[in-house]
Amino acid sequence: MARIVVIGAGMGAMAAAARLAVAGHRVVVHERAGTYGGALGRVRQGGFGFDTGPSLLHLPAVYRDLFVKTGKQPLEDCVELSQVEPAVRHVFADGTTTDLPNASRAGVGEALDAALSAGAGARWAAFMNRAREAWDRTRRPLLEEPLWPNWQVLAEREPYPAVPHKRLLRRERRAATLAQVAEFELAGEPRLTALLEHFALARGLDPRTAPASAAVLPYMEQTFGAWSARGGMRALATAVYERCLARRVEFVFDSAVVRIVEKDGRAAGVELADGSVVDADSVVAGVPPRALATLLSGGTAVRSPDDVPARSGLPSRLTVLLALRGGRPADTPHRTVLHTADRADELDRVFGAPAPPEGAPAPPRGAGGSGADGRSALPDSPTLTVLRPDDPTAVPDTGHEAVTLTTTVAAGAEITDGDVRRLLDRAGTAVPDLADRLLWHEVRTPADLAGATGAEGGAVPPPALAADSGRRLHPANSTALPGLYAVGGWSHPGGGLPHAGMSGALVAGLIVEGPEFRGSQ
Repeated sequence: MARIVVIGAGMGAMAAAARLAVAGHRVVVHERAGTYGGALGRVRQGGFGFDTGPSLLHLPAVYRDLFVKTGKQPLEDCVELSQVEPAVRHVFADGTTTDLPNASRAGVGEALDAALSAGAGARWAAFMNRAREAWDRTRRPLLEEPLWPNWQVLAEREPYPAVPHKRLLRRERRAATLAQVAEFELAGEPRLTALLEHFALARGLDPRTAPASAAVLPYMEQTFGAWSARGGMRALATAVYERCLARRVEFVFDSAVVRIVEKDGRAAGVELADGSVVDADSVVAGVPPRALATLLSGGTAVRSPDDVPARSGLPSRLTVLLALRGGRPADTPHRTVLHTADRADELDRVFGAPAPPEGAPAPPRGAGGSGADGRSALPDSPTLTVLRPDDPTAVPDTGHEAVTLTTTVAAGAEITDGDVRRLLDRAGTAVPDLADRLLWHEVRTPADLAGATGAEGGAVPPPALAADSGRRLHPANSTALPGLYAVGGWSHPGGGLPHAGMSGALVAGLIVEGPEFRGSQ
């Protein structure tokens, strides 16, 4: 039985801890905060309850596998999951509205034909068929196996079978980015473009630079569906935490690790903020890259919520929690996406303006409210996700409603009262009489997210993708220091609830079976 220290109690770290404990190891989790779950927080006030992180689960099979492998109680015995129907309502910039069904690609095509124009569904279906090929080619190496030593194979080959785009008297082109997929293969239809690009934006990817392989994101959601949980996604975090406790994983909260101890060229334990040392045969680190580098250099990993850089190169999220008087109408969709009227402006504010042609002067690059050009973090009409869950645990009674607004912003963006008012005004499109119904609201900024997760500027890690010269891959779960493993969204296979669970499975496999581990069969 090996002694294993896990740094952090995020979802990937807890998934690894539960699996390692079942394998017979003694596992201790040291978490700098006072609770578990990482980004899966929950605000409770006045009888209302809100998720502060992801609110929907995709690929629930990942957590079903975790519960099957770590005990007799299946996931659904521990968490009440429900498929969201419709999966999402899209309100496009021109006012067109469509409800897309859950886990029904044929139904999505029919809905797009009805809402947009005849042929829109067929174009989307043809794209999804190609996305399926990309999924089939990358699913195992990107999600189910440790990162290959020859990862360059994933980096060099674009798995998405782009359609040749023929141009008069010029060489044909193939889409290399998600934006080009929309331009070449979806006929540049603005509403289909907005639909496609939303899958990237919501996951922290710039569609103008994200490789075509990002087509797996809409494929995954529309094929496997979106699920909500009674009690919010915090209920999933609680279920995983309780499974860890049932397998005798020990948790020590408010316990900051300040250094990873090395001995004889390998990780041999951790030093805590009080100066004590916890010995270990292996160390699993579920922390962002800079925090891990700090732990290896011997500096402190304790960060103030205000100690965030202006920009980290990845986006963050702005979340506003709304407590409303008046019940939720029965026909209300769980999720509504309001699309921006100015795609270029929004992407520039979140990711910075694209690089100019060679020799041209560089345009000013804004990074939210702290940008060099002083622009607001938000455009006039930001892409906004409005969540209105049908969850009795989220409200004090049927005469009230809990609503969450979420939009993607630059990491480290400074959020003003004007930004929040702009979101509230925009949300009125999806929530009638919002101003009159509002009891109170609470704002969660990138700085708040940084304080909760330790990520620079509140950055949210995107999922790993193939191609693009490896820029979309994440560091391997094994590290250069023997005995030290990385888990969670900042390591392979990247960010997102399913990916966190997968990273936990990969780390556990590497520790239990050794470097020859090649993933579950």
